[in-house]
Amino acid sequence: MKKFFIALIGGTVVSIGVAMLVLPGPGVLVIAGGLAILATEFIWARRALRNAKGAVAKVRRKSGLKEWLRRLKTRAAGKPAPAEKI
Repeated sequence: MKKFFIALIGGTVVSIGVAMLVLPGPGVLVIAGGLAILATEFIWARRALRNAKGAVAKVRRKSGLKEWLRRLKTRAAGKPAPAEKI
């Protein structure tokens, strides 16, 4: 019975997230939340959530966000920015 309710709630949250992809709202975050709910009971959802986290980490690494934030923090502190790599 518990598995049924987890599936119902998680599926509903994922469905709302899919709707938010075309409607205003944080669709991707809601889908991730629904997968997190489903992952408490289902192995396939746990794998999907792990793969999604890996994809986000890969995009973040390729985007250079960490380097950009480090430079922004350095400038905000009033220190001279280090030489940029080309």
